[in-house]
Amino acid sequence: MILDDTTPDTPSDETLDSPTVLSGRRSDRNESQTVLRACEVLKAFQSLGEELNLAQVIERTQLPKTTVFRLLRTLIHGGLLERATSGIYRNRFGPVTARPFRIGFAAQGDSEFCRAVMQNMETAAAREHVQLITLNNRYSAREALRNADILIKERVDLVLEFQTYERVAPALASKFLEANIPVIAIEIPHPGATYFGANNYKAGLIGGRALGRWAREHWDGNVDQILLLELPIAGSLLELRITGFADGLRAELPSAASVPVVHLNGRGDFEQVLEIVRQYLRRAPARRTLIGTVNDVCALAALRAFEEAGASERCAVVGQNAIRETRNELRRPGTRLVGTVAYFPERYGDEIIPLAIGMLQKKSVASTVFVKHQLITPRNVDLIYPLDERHDSRMGIAQQLARVG
Repeated sequence: MILDDTTPDTPSDETLDSPTVLSGRRSDRNESQTVLRACEVLKAFQSLGEELNLAQVIERTQLPKTTVFRLLRTLIHGGLLERATSGIYRNRFGPVTARPFRIGFAAQGDSEFCRAVMQNMETAAAREHVQLITLNNRYSAREALRNADILIKERVDLVLEFQTYERVAPALASKFLEANIPVIAIEIPHPGATYFGANNYKAGLIGGRALGRWAREHWDGNVDQILLLELPIAGSLLELRITGFADGLRAELPSAASVPVVHLNGRGDFEQVLEIVRQYLRRAPARRTLIGTVNDVCALAALRAFEEAGASERCAVVGQNAIRETRNELRRPGTRLVGTVAYFPERYGDEIIPLAIGMLQKKSVASTVFVKHQLITPRNVDLIYPLDERHDSRMGIAQQLARVG
């Protein structure tokens, strides 16, 4: 039977201030048993804002129904709890547990995207009174495995795993499963983990459609080749960005189905990807090329390679992630960057930390949580990101891009 605050407040045979055993110890005559029991009720709420019904509080405190009911009513009048809805009580005071939740965060690396995720994660953890233990995977499979061992030794309550390599995901998941630690996998799925991150196919589709519309409007649909900068190490899920891109492009530009496609590996930082595209352009003459990329680093590198080759007018590019450097590029007059698909990493922590708390509180949570995506273009970049620092004069390209990777 579900109990709520409509349960009659019937007299109890128990005397609230009589000496008794509470929480495994015998009370002192000088202690108020009512206050001690009120503390037990508050401890039943494990985080600020948590909502419980009467039956759940009784289960967590092991106190009599009538006692719990009276104390809940009293704590509402005292301002420490509030009634959320009929029969549901919400904590307004904060956790009264021995320690806050300890959440391990294995960050992906030091890119601008990762720094944005990190900053918001720390802000959200502080706001929710969660202890965040942060390590850096440094884009290394070996480092990710080593960090997993560290977080297990730290006895964290939950792990946020943000690493690039699909091939090590099963090994990481196995370590945490054996240690009975739940996992939220960020961007790259891990077996048995809750997934938080991109809807990669949808993000690719948005980018492909944008590039197809641009080609139709500016080149009358006449395209000589399609260049795809991919990231095979990240696995099949990230490949969906490229699949979505191809489908979106063909939906807007059906003739693209018969256009030659070149696949390049976009692994590495800006300089590495730049050299890959340079080498390609040395082998092949620059023609009207639509460029789809797995991330913004690849998009910026492709733009610069075509500029160096004196062929910037023969390319059009779409990126993924909407990092600051790409947003600045969108503000540059005459840019061949058609747009970039935003993932809003600056909001990740606002969603992930509450999701983690819900999991630790044994609430029902979705097994997959997709982030919002939106196409950022020269027309709307200042509307979506009005707080970006504006540059009166364009920075040297080497200075700008040193911070990208």
